[in-house]
Amino acid sequence: MTIRAVVFDFGGVLFDWSPLHLYRKLIANDHERQWFLDNICTQAWNTEQDAGRPLAEATRTLVDQYPHHETLIRAYYDRWPEMLRGPLPEGVAILKALHAVNMPLFGLTNWSAETFPYARANYPFLQCLRDIVVSGELKLIKPDPAIYHASLGQVRAHLPDIQAGEVVFIDDVAGNVEAAIALGWQGIHHVSAERTAAQLRELGVGF
Repeated sequence: MTIRAVVFDFGGVLFDWSPLHLYRKLIANDHERQWFLDNICTQAWNTEQDAGRPLAEATRTLVDQYPHHETLIRAYYDRWPEMLRGPLPEGVAILKALHAVNMPLFGLTNWSAETFPYARANYPFLQCLRDIVVSGELKLIKPDPAIYHASLGQVRAHLPDIQAGEVVFIDDVAGNVEAAIALGWQGIHHVSAERTAAQLRELGVGF
C-alpha cells in the first residue's frame, strides 16, 4: 500500500523532554535525584496528567502524600518548561523534509492538555502538522486503541478515503507502535533519525 499520511509522536522523536533536565538543577546528588523521580514524581504519575488529570489536583495529591518534598513536587509543573530542552534536530529534519514534498503530516502525543499550549506557542515546526491529537485533551492515552481511532478519524477529516494501512506511525516507544500495527497501520519504532528515514523510504515514502 502507498503511504499517504505520516503520524508523529513527539517526545523522543521531535522533542527532547525529560524531568532530568530540571531536577539536575534541584537535586545535586545523582542517587537522590533518581530516587525522587523513581518514587515521588514518577513517570506513571506524570502519565496520569497526560491522560487528563488536572495538574493542580495531581500536585496537591502528591504534596499531601509527601509533604516534606513539597518544594520539589511543586517545581515539576511550576518549572515544567525547563524539562523541555527543545527540538531533536534530526527528527525535525525528517518532518520538514516530508512537509516539503507535501506529505500530509499529523501528530499523536501523550501530553498534558495544560502544558501542550507552551509547545504549540514556542515551536513553529509544529505548524507542519495538519492536526494533532493530544492525549490530555481527549482523556485517552497511548496505547489505548481508542486514541488511534481518534487519530485516524482526524486524518480522514483531511483525506476521507484513506485506509489504516496507508498511514505510518512513528513513535520511540515500541508498545505504542505495536498498538498501531495491531489496528492495521504501518509503524516505525523510532530508534534513530537515520533508521527512521531508511524505513520510511523502504515503505516507498520519497523525500
